[in-house]
Amino acid sequence: MTTQEYIDQHRDRFLEELKALIRIPSISTASEHKEDTRRCAANVQEYLVRAGLDKAELYPTDGHPIVYGEKIIDASLPTVLIYGHYDVQPADPLDEWETPPFEPTVKKTPHHPEGALFARGATDDKGQMFIHVKAVEAMIQTDSLPCNVKFMIEGEEEIGSPNLVPFISEYKDMLAADVILVSDTSMLSKDAPSITVGLRGLTYLDVKVRSARADMHSGLFGGAVANPINVLCDMIASLKDENKHITIPGFYDDVEFPSDRDRQLMRDAPFDEQEYMDSPGVFGLEGETGYTTYERTGILPTLDVNGIWGGFTGEGSKTVIPAVANAKISMRLVSNQDYKKITKLFTEHFKSIAPDTVKVEVHPHHGGQPYVTPTDTDEYRAAAEAVKAAFGKEPVPMYEGGSIPIVSKFKEVLGIETILMGFGFDTDGLHSPNEHFGLWNFYKGIEVVPSFFAAYAARK
Repeated sequence: MTTQEYIDQHRDRFLEELKALIRIPSISTASEHKEDTRRCAANVQEYLVRAGLDKAELYPTDGHPIVYGEKIIDASLPTVLIYGHYDVQPADPLDEWETPPFEPTVKKTPHHPEGALFARGATDDKGQMFIHVKAVEAMIQTDSLPCNVKFMIEGEEEIGSPNLVPFISEYKDMLAADVILVSDTSMLSKDAPSITVGLRGLTYLDVKVRSARADMHSGLFGGAVANPINVLCDMIASLKDENKHITIPGFYDDVEFPSDRDRQLMRDAPFDEQEYMDSPGVFGLEGETGYTTYERTGILPTLDVNGIWGGFTGEGSKTVIPAVANAKISMRLVSNQDYKKITKLFTEHFKSIAPDTVKVEVHPHHGGQPYVTPTDTDEYRAAAEAVKAAFGKEPVPMYEGGSIPIVSKFKEVLGIETILMGFGFDTDGLHSPNEHFGLWNFYKGIEVVPSFFAAYAARK
């Protein structure tokens, strides 16, 4: 039996097993789901055992466990290390889900006429991670695995992977490999396959502006004291100029843009702005002057307010001037920008623009470096060959707007390049209500992965 015949024969079982995994609410950020998250890790471990790996174990951390597995067929052959995550984002707001977020439901959509699986984690990242589990199972069970394979599946990606760097540092020898393969990104469309070659980095901060010890009567103090909400809004507004260019001194110093050739490839790639707008239902597009929409989401850094609050927000009215205003601010980073440096630049600048009537605090959360995959390596060429074999077209090298902070750490700690071969679409509702993953995408991924293994082994 060939690998493809095995995949075709077990399609229904693969889907039912994915549904079972998705039903577990492995929300890593919520303490009430700690046991669910561990149960999900144990299920991933069990699927690796069933796939035929020689070793599949849970490694405890200070947070959620990491699942490690391996199948070593010949130490002289190359080794592929597969990374993914089994944790998911919270499902809120629940009232915006058309079907229960942890009860996977198949429905047809304009982008997925063959049907899509609607559930939290369907595409980010359980569905895409499970592609590799099933592809490796198919290769092992048909005696066609051409090189060694290792799995490292974590449960904290959605909270910044705080325990993964200590893990890869401690188990560096165990994780030794020639390439890391990740499916946690997207592709352009069924007709325009792509491979992600760039990921933006990230820094995330809390800011607080305080003007007094306690809230004040707006009649007694209004017009005579600083309102921290007004001050905070003015400070945030000043972080971009009229061209949407970020005004923090030194912010762009380390930005390196892709070559003119690569930028032209990006501009020539199919991109429907109306479809892009329709997915979240936005009323219009904006961004830094002089760049296309795709460039703004891939090769340019950003600065966005993710939340802002202060004062009275309950039902009815309360005439107060608040003592404190708060905001959460994130910046997506590109090319050579260092998130620690950008965090420092932001902190210094934000404090410098505050008036003397308030005190400002800046508290960094997690962050990660940007990453760019070389396109002149055996690893990338093998991925491009596999995608072309499945789609009949050369893949477009694309820059992803999102961040996977741990990928840059793989290069730093393990010294291994990463291939980012995603199979979802940007319209699949990642992190949003009604997240989904196309059945066509799921099965196409299981078909492509063995082709990558074969092409890579042939090149090595």
